[in-house]
Amino acid sequence: MPTDDSFRFDPFDRDTRRDPYALFARARREHPVFAHTGFPVVSVFRYADVQRILKDPATWSSDFDVPGVDPGEVPDPSMLGQDPPAHTRLRGLVNQAFTPRIVQRLEPRMREIADELVAAALARGEVDLVEALSYPLPVIVIAEIIGVPPEDRERFKAWSDVAVEGLGNGLFVPPTPERLARLGGVRAEMDAYFSALAAERRRHPREDLLTGLVQAELEGSRLSHAEMLRMLILLLVAGNETTTNLIGNLVLTLLEHPAELARLRAERTLLPSAVEEVLRYSSPVQMDPRRATRDLELHGQRIAADQLVVCWLGAANRDAEAFPEPERFDIGRGDNHHLAFGFGPHYCLGANLARIEAQVALAALLDRARAFERVDDAPLPLHPSIVFRGVTRLPLRLHPR
Repeated sequence: MPTDDSFRFDPFDRDTRRDPYALFARARREHPVFAHTGFPVVSVFRYADVQRILKDPATWSSDFDVPGVDPGEVPDPSMLGQDPPAHTRLRGLVNQAFTPRIVQRLEPRMREIADELVAAALARGEVDLVEALSYPLPVIVIAEIIGVPPEDRERFKAWSDVAVEGLGNGLFVPPTPERLARLGGVRAEMDAYFSALAAERRRHPREDLLTGLVQAELEGSRLSHAEMLRMLILLLVAGNETTTNLIGNLVLTLLEHPAELARLRAERTLLPSAVEEVLRYSSPVQMDPRRATRDLELHGQRIAADQLVVCWLGAANRDAEAFPEPERFDIGRGDNHHLAFGFGPHYCLGANLARIEAQVALAALLDRARAFERVDDAPLPLHPSIVFRGVTRLPLRLHPR
């Protein structure tokens, strides 16, 4: 596949990570299918191409090995790394826990948690919003859904931090032996934790997701113990990491657009569409990889069977072919068919939960704080994984009503 020496897109470059959008725009125009020099992947940037790839698991598989790593060195994949029908079976076993009706039933508890967290933050005056709200809210909620004690959330944070610190990086650069060893150690700790908790639920069932997974049957196919552990680990990590970044991006983007923040304060009915616009404009998950299952061509470029292809959701969500004035942040944007939660069979299982958590978190801030602003304009620390767009600290000054 030919390359253009005048175009560079390094997903690890810090300036690019902070503001990739000019490069995304050029890529959509000139290099919709881009073979990276020095990296074993091809990147795709246009909305229509990304959507087409994500909805076609027969041609674009989620089941692939990490380049340069012996498959025996990494654990079997969760359902994220499987295709139908195996993926369909696993998703069906857990899907009922995240229906819109069940998530809406959880909303009063989410509001209670958010109000407590924001009240504590206001009492302090200056806080790191990640530590004070955007991390603890989703982790307490997913802990309560699964059925594990919220006081264990510091253990969850330590595990989750290790699990995601290099997530996606291995698609471009093989992970070091030290990174694989750290992942293996955390995996063993999480396996032991959830194995003990599952054994307790077999003896004493409760009204929680863990009990449901222990007892789960779909068309006579019960989850194996290993499948259950992989599912629990996935739900724990995915259930807090993406939403933590969404809440942080929501607040940060509104602070960067004060007229839209004032508009939201005046028109609180725009809260749901404001969350959707942040999902589009500052997508917490920036990319989604697939493996070509056969030789094919895309925009005249040959893609060989087994080639890894990275779909850049963050670029697709700024495509002018899909969104009018895509570079404009508009909390009242209609028909916002963004791809922030993916598309097709792997559409995010927890999308409804993430949306409501983000709305609840921002509503609590708007209700209780007369104003909030950044403490200073120093560059914020980026998430360590190139998969995610987010910051690990967001120092704010809060003013109570």
